[in-house]
Amino acid sequence: MNEKLKIRGVIFDMDGTIVDVPYDWDQIKKELNTGGEPILNYLDGLKEPEKTKKWDVLEAHEKHATQNAVLKQGISSFLQFLKKRGLLTALVTNNSKDNVFYLLHKFGLKFDHVVTRESGLWKPSAEPFFEVFKTLSLHKENCCVVGDSAFDVIAARRAGIESIFIINEDIEKFKDNGVEVYVSVKKLKSRMKRLLS
Repeated sequence: MNEKLKIRGVIFDMDGTIVDVPYDWDQIKKELNTGGEPILNYLDGLKEPEKTKKWDVLEAHEKHATQNAVLKQGISSFLQFLKKRGLLTALVTNNSKDNVFYLLHKFGLKFDHVVTRESGLWKPSAEPFFEVFKTLSLHKENCCVVGDSAFDVIAARRAGIESIFIINEDIEKFKDNGVEVYVSVKKLKSRMKRLLS
């Protein structure tokens, strides 16, 4: 990866990246009977009354996970570091506005722009990233993405963002994927210090 990146903006995922949350996605997908389709796409395509019923199931799981979420170690200082360097930060999540702002308030976090699923834009589509570009006057060449999952990688690539950083203990899962994987926020912060120096 280019050692002299001109990064002006950092786009973060939330669940698993900013906070650790006790989701059992396999169980949730099984309960909703998504048939392997991404959850939000699946729910969006349902007809009533099944649609509302299944949204309620998802939201119940999300509420429970949100209330039990723990701030990822090192995230606060990492965000402060980026701000001091003059970088813009955005939060792009498939979670709901209520859950997102509950967590931001609880942990005292601030982002320059937040995109939740209520926007109608969600990953793995690139559309929420395009929304960030537009709102913060950023371009794909001067943005990087920080996430924890394949959806983050797919969405970033679709948006044309080359600098993708993944925080995940399962390094093998992203092997040969052309992304940089770090087991902790602390290690990613060290990498960013070198890139921004």
